[in-house]
Amino acid sequence: MKRLMCVPNVSEGRNRDTIARLTAVLTEDPHITLIDASSDPDHHRSVFAYLGEAESVLAATERLAEEVFRLLDMTDHTGSHPRQGALDVVPFVPLGSTTMEEAVHVAHEFGRFIGARGVPVYYYENAATRPERVSLVDVRKGEYESLAEKLKDPAWAPDEGPAVFNSAIGSVQVAARLPLVAFNVNLRTDDLAIAERIARAVRCRDGGYRYVRAMGVRLTDSGMVQVSMNLTNYLRTPPHRVLGTIRSEAARDGVTVASTEFVGPVPAAMLEEAVRHYFQAPDFRSQQIMEIDR
Repeated sequence: MKRLMCVPNVSEGRNRDTIARLTAVLTEDPHITLIDASSDPDHHRSVFAYLGEAESVLAATERLAEEVFRLLDMTDHTGSHPRQGALDVVPFVPLGSTTMEEAVHVAHEFGRFIGARGVPVYYYENAATRPERVSLVDVRKGEYESLAEKLKDPAWAPDEGPAVFNSAIGSVQVAARLPLVAFNVNLRTDDLAIAERIARAVRCRDGGYRYVRAMGVRLTDSGMVQVSMNLTNYLRTPPHRVLGTIRSEAARDGVTVASTEFVGPVPAAMLEEAVRHYFQAPDFRSQQIMEIDR
């Protein structure tokens, strides 16, 4: 079956009415299935995940973008998560028999839609048109606060839309990519330096795990800190392996793990691997679960 998933990240995690309106755009569409929606006030960010046929997913994402542009204003936005725009990232993920090339085509269609509305667009991951823009970290460097100056630099001309700073919207980062796992580990301490040290220990760019991007985040509401991560290849670097390292690193400072969380949907293969590891059941398969669709 040809299906496409979209996982837009919106720079709003606090205003319940706004989040409800954005959610309604997706739940009221009979042609797509909203499989997850989560909001975080500390990150000041909401993440939606929905799937369907490519044309339906594209149309729903266009409607979501229009609602985001209508409701959000980045000029007073503050949060612990990196961001460069109101509709910050829009990755399209191929599922089933859908190819990456087909996902890239939809990503570029969506990018042209946004650009035609006068909003700068940057393509990243498999949708990138330049090698220096493959990494979202590189594309989003300096974040929203540096975007006005970035747009003046010819090297950072948008892939779509004008090189003009829109203070309310910022820019939209659009991708086609494989599934990733957004995995956060909350620590029983309010010392941000500990989370930042552990993030450096596990993330790729500082010599940690090859497929981990990580940062330390303060969780003001709970009085804790978090190691916030994206695992870009959960098969090569499964979450349970990273969690073990984080526990060990935290113990150096006398700190324990309070809880973990997954943001958005997770692949069944990742859960299979976790069961095999923790229950020492090497032959376990998700098809053994009674409720699994067959």
